[in-house]
Amino acid sequence: MGIDLAQDKWGLNEEQRMIREMVREFAVEKVEPRAKEIDHNQRFPVETFSEMAELGMLGLPIPEEFSGAGADYLSYAVAIEELARVCASTALGVAAHTSLVCMPLFLFGDQAQKEKYLPDLASGKVLGAYGLTEPNAGSDSGGTQTTALKGKSTDGKSDCYHLNGNKIFITNANYASTFIATAVTSPGMGTKGISAFVFPKETKGFSLGGKDEKLGMRGSDWGTLQFDHAEIPNENLIGEEGKGFKYFMQTLDNGRISIGALAVGIAQGALDKALKYAKERRQFGKSISEFQIIQFKLADMAMEIEAARLLVYNAAQLKLAGRPFGREAAMAKLYSSEVAMRAANEAIQIHGGYGYTKDFPVERYLRDAKLCEIGEGTSEIQRTVIARSILSDVSSV
Repeated sequence: MGIDLAQDKWGLNEEQRMIREMVREFAVEKVEPRAKEIDHNQRFPVETFSEMAELGMLGLPIPEEFSGAGADYLSYAVAIEELARVCASTALGVAAHTSLVCMPLFLFGDQAQKEKYLPDLASGKVLGAYGLTEPNAGSDSGGTQTTALKGKSTDGKSDCYHLNGNKIFITNANYASTFIATAVTSPGMGTKGISAFVFPKETKGFSLGGKDEKLGMRGSDWGTLQFDHAEIPNENLIGEEGKGFKYFMQTLDNGRISIGALAVGIAQGALDKALKYAKERRQFGKSISEFQIIQFKLADMAMEIEAARLLVYNAAQLKLAGRPFGREAAMAKLYSSEVAMRAANEAIQIHGGYGYTKDFPVERYLRDAKLCEIGEGTSEIQRTVIARSILSDVSSV
């Protein structure tokens, strides 16, 4: 038998292909029909997340011993891509839950924390949210101002940290039951004074602020985390005190693979819609797909999407191999997000005036794509990460 190029062109193994097909079928049948409505109403699709939980999609890269699916990280990236192909909002909710909450707990949490929190998170019984960004600490994550000072609980019976401050732009905030947040435990120590904590929604002194009105990703929930002498038990410290900055930098490396995959999905979805429209739309007596200028647009979109996908898959493969992948993840996230913007913009251009209306989904793809250039490190930050890495290579020669 010859090689099935349609299945093997990306080098995916049988399990990875099966996950891709499962997620693709679910995305087309369940996610896409809701995409327009949740965007219009800025509604978090609770029913979709319940269905994904039943399919094991909310803990794909987490081992089975913690109620995860035990899949590899490339399978997870492929799943995010397939969801984003039809609804980036849904994909973002899954990515934030998995990459930013499940993964750091698995990688840096102690056994007790894993056993307490991971099974419910990985099985999708509850959602997670990660509190990093602050009003004065966006790209400068080391500028965290939320504080965590040691003290006693209100009843005086136990030792705890008292957290004070605010986190903004937090994905899944209003629907999460388990949270991770960073705070300064040693003032004056810079990034070495930041620690990370895991805690439940019911924590005393913790509350949620208002929801944000967003340009895109309107079906993805955003919110504000508020800490007013929130009492976090000492055992809820993740890893070592003062290592929080290191942990969330590694967490963002993982997350950039998933955001890169999400951006590839948006770009592919935009191309899918543009191809369909170009074949159906007739002008000057023939399909516009017969005009060279349209063909060139489609060709450029396809070429850039293929390159972006290869960057994402390469970063995921390096992670699987246990090799350094931070630079490659930054490249994948940077390039894919900018490709998503270009692809969505060209898809609108191919649709003409119709593309500017909400009758077609390509305007949503453009609005959704923009966040990929901002979230989990702006394009400027990604270029800084890449430049530092390649300059370090040169200095070590």
